[in-house]
Amino acid sequence: MWLGEVSSVRFIGAVLFLFLRGGLLAAQAPQIPVVDGGLGSCRADFTVKDGSDKPIYNAKIHVLIKYGFLSKRKTELEVGTNSDGKASVTGLPNLPKRPLEFSIKSGTVEKTVTEDPSDNCNAKFDVTLSVR
Repeated sequence: MWLGEVSSVRFIGAVLFLFLRGGLLAAQAPQIPVVDGGLGSCRADFTVKDGSDKPIYNAKIHVLIKYGFLSKRKTELEVGTNSDGKASVTGLPNLPKRPLEFSIKSGTVEKTVTEDPSDNCNAKFDVTLSVR
């Protein structure tokens, strides 16, 4: 009889442990996708939502960075948003020759935002994509 009680306590403990562990894992926010250009220390963080203020999953954020002598070199970066509508672009040049144009697209809806990292090295964008 004593062994049966110990087994019950272990079983209940194991179930409680798994329940608590699952609850903690479920409470964590999804990881924010990041793409790194490797050209500087600046960054741009995005939150993309629809017209109903709901996050858009896998909205594509694209930027073309031209640099070097006569801007002959270029780097294209693209990242998709997570289920919270968030994504980041890091490694942006600190002193680009021109402001950077970020194209945000989901389905057939597209919006462009412009930022000059020399003015704001840690830009944050809240973008709403809605059908007009």
